[in-house]
Amino acid sequence: MKLNTAVNTTIIVARASIREVDSFTYLGSVIDKEGGTENDVKARIGKARPAFTMLKNIWSSKCICLNTKLRIFNSNVKSVLLYGCETWRMVKSTNRKLQTFINTCLRRILKIRWTDKVPNEEIWRQTKQEPIDTQITRRKWGWIGHTFRKPASNIDKAGIVLESSGEKKVGPASEYTEDELKKWGTTWHELQKTAQNRVQWRTVVDGLCSAMS
Repeated sequence: MKLNTAVNTTIIVARASIREVDSFTYLGSVIDKEGGTENDVKARIGKARPAFTMLKNIWSSKCICLNTKLRIFNSNVKSVLLYGCETWRMVKSTNRKLQTFINTCLRRILKIRWTDKVPNEEIWRQTKQEPIDTQITRRKWGWIGHTFRKPASNIDKAGIVLESSGEKKVGPASEYTEDELKKWGTTWHELQKTAQNRVQWRTVVDGLCSAMS
């Protein structure tokens, strides 16, 4: 799969031509020419749904308290759903799919029927859950801060650092991320400096997520 290049030269390794594809899965995440988010989210929901169903005896158990059920949900289901979410480009349709799945799971854990007409906000309050877009934002910027603190020679850091020379932006610092920076009134360079202090960075991320509420 080639991106942002007009070169059509076939790549040959060990005298064998590398087959070009429109998408592929790498370390559990779907990569395609559109960034992979939509197909990746679909795949993650497809994996998280059976993970939730396999634990139906736990969700229906009267011997397990709600707090324990939620801890199991977060570790065994949500971790599957949000794997690799740090690089997702979130749009309304993607957020809606993820939030609908989460809400459905939480309603089943709480034994709330759709006919009970309990608002989602009340479900989040009872289960101490943040909206899914806030959770993903927290994870993404937490990962970006961790990467900023790596040595300059680290390939992960090289992939997200933006130069001020006007060069094309790469990695997770996409137009979506740039829009976030403008909305929050900060710059990429300022965030790089702030990230060096873990405590200060957590405060910044908490503030960014609070602004979404």
